[in-house]
Amino acid sequence: MRVRQHVNPLSQPFRQPLELPDWRLIYTDPEQPLHLDIGCAKGRFLLTIAHQEPHWNFLGLEIRKPLVEQANHWRIEKGLTNLYFLMAQANYHLSSILASFPPAVLQRVTIQFPDPWFKRKQQKRRVVQPDLVQVIADYLQPGGEVFLQSDVFAVAVAMYGHFREQPQFQTQGEFLSENPLGIPTERELAVLQKGLPVYRFLLKRRADAT
Repeated sequence: MRVRQHVNPLSQPFRQPLELPDWRLIYTDPEQPLHLDIGCAKGRFLLTIAHQEPHWNFLGLEIRKPLVEQANHWRIEKGLTNLYFLMAQANYHLSSILASFPPAVLQRVTIQFPDPWFKRKQQKRRVVQPDLVQVIADYLQPGGEVFLQSDVFAVAVAMYGHFREQPQFQTQGEFLSENPLGIPTERELAVLQKGLPVYRFLLKRRADAT
């Protein structure tokens, strides 16, 4: 399956309203803690972690429809009832997606190796923007985690900067030397096999912030 590596997330087709599923028909227990992975690509990271953590629910958002369809096919093959993949543009759709879940379930967010959009005029296409950070802050439960990583230093620092500017988040040190989840993405493995660095950050939702 050949899939375009880059698509313009600001194009009109990605701004259409989503028809969201009934989560009671997707997850065995929709009240379980939710891990949201934004930009999940082929979904192999979520397929692995969902198998290892059956008492969590997992949701992967991806903008490329063929990848979402393939990932859901693998999910069904594996019989995972705590995982789902959804085609969505997070900057437009995240608030309505999270509002459709039972309250107080979002406990973990990961954004891993997002498209860097190197050119200055294209950086408005990057997934981590202040509005997205605010939506995550609104729904992530106190003590909930945000894990960010990229092999592009400027992208990692920019993502981290947006979250640090949001007072509802507190940092957990600076660069992390290892992935705290212990499950690498395909991109992460490829980068590490080349001996190149990965820049990682972990933040938590403050318990004393509203």
